[in-house]
Amino acid sequence: MNTTTDQRKILIFDTTLRDGEQSPGCSMHLNEKLDVAEALEAMGVDIIEAGFPASSEGEFKAVREIASVLKRARVTALCRCKKEDIDRGYEAVKDAAAFRLHIFLATSPIHLEHKLRITEDTAIEMIDLHTRYARALAEDVEFSFEDATRTPLPFLAKAAATAIAAGATTLNFPDTVGYATPHEMGEMITYIRNNVAGIENVNISVHCHNDLGMAVANSLAAVQAGAGQVECTVNGIGERAGNAAMEEIVMSLRTRRDFFDCFTDIDTTRIYSVSKLVSSIVGIKLPPNKAIVGRNAFVHESGIHQHGVLTNKCTYEIMNPRDIGVPENALVLGKHSGKHAFTELLAEMGYSLTPEQAETFFPKYKEIADRKKEVTRSDIDALLSGAFRRRIKRIYTLKDYEVTAYKNSASASISLEAEGKIHTERMTGDGPVDAGFKAINSLTGQNFKLVDYQLHSVSEGKDALGEATVKLVSPDDGKMMTGKGVSTDVLEASLLAYLNATNKLLQEE
Repeated sequence: MNTTTDQRKILIFDTTLRDGEQSPGCSMHLNEKLDVAEALEAMGVDIIEAGFPASSEGEFKAVREIASVLKRARVTALCRCKKEDIDRGYEAVKDAAAFRLHIFLATSPIHLEHKLRITEDTAIEMIDLHTRYARALAEDVEFSFEDATRTPLPFLAKAAATAIAAGATTLNFPDTVGYATPHEMGEMITYIRNNVAGIENVNISVHCHNDLGMAVANSLAAVQAGAGQVECTVNGIGERAGNAAMEEIVMSLRTRRDFFDCFTDIDTTRIYSVSKLVSSIVGIKLPPNKAIVGRNAFVHESGIHQHGVLTNKCTYEIMNPRDIGVPENALVLGKHSGKHAFTELLAEMGYSLTPEQAETFFPKYKEIADRKKEVTRSDIDALLSGAFRRRIKRIYTLKDYEVTAYKNSASASISLEAEGKIHTERMTGDGPVDAGFKAINSLTGQNFKLVDYQLHSVSEGKDALGEATVKLVSPDDGKMMTGKGVSTDVLEASLLAYLNATNKLLQEE
């Protein structure tokens, strides 16, 4: 990226794996977390918040594994102002190529009184004590003042000065409940910069939630006021209404560099593929009008708009879809296309599959090509949205299925392969999908609860690929996993999705 010497670099702190995964229904398998972490690093994310190690043994293991595989991005672990949290966080990230400890404490009156039940003086003592303790373990320490936007500015400045004196290297001022407006966000950062001793020696960060739909606007207002780090998530996933969307932050700074006079190190051509990866893993379909990565983001239906775009794309497009890695949806392959053409197209579309993965996905492509007259890039994109570097182990594999249905009755005969043996079960249900899911539960000996089931068309035409997404919950431990299946047959896609989620839940993280 070409930048002038006086432009500021904005650090991108991605918390998809921590705050994003806290969003209801967004649980990820360990292998999926590792794939997302490596995709974020390849994109150029500066800091990756891998998780909250003290929250569970599984979370600790995931953070430690992520720390062990990343080679450039700084890995951080979230910790409460508790010695045991900080110790656990340090143990999880200490072997990373670069790491940070991220500690937090709420500072707003409502949090101090009703959640923590401590005074302002006690809060200051806790900030000082735990920042010093964390700094003794790590050279890079971030302190976050939870609910900063509802904290009186004089006390917030006092808390910030305390953290700096205790050794914090980054101070984060979150809009935890999405309450602030852009004007207020800018005023807060300006006040901190003007009233905190030593603030020039640390980096200022913001972490904005989207409860009122202003997370991105608030983040950008903070950048304009002098913040040097933005905390965000892919597709804006996160608790409640979500977080500031990373792709919107990055493309706003890039597209309006003339206004913000800032840059990031993000390789924007990877934005679309990373967005699809995260969407596929957590099972959240993006709204068509989602900024930057939505299906309609670069579509023009109005005749006036179409005429303008055909004359000069700049009339209605302020970004080039190629800049974020959107594949052109031209017809590309047919059933007679060979493996060489298939692998060449994958490379052109930005997929970097191992030879083993290519061997696995080529027969699946041929299956689609046999069912469809023409295969588009959208079809290939849908097929390979599950082409992760670390495959989820398939304990059970769908071998065959047969359904019968008449009015309100249906039955399904499902054949699964496990450990080289094929087992078949027939069940009845309210419909063919329900019967098929019941048969899979019977064959696997499980009683997983279906909490969400969606079907979408992911390509065009009467022979379009259908994508099924299911969310299953284990009744034993409440763990939830998302499964996805793609096929021209929506019943087959549904069975594959249910089986995918089942296999994830059956594996220990």
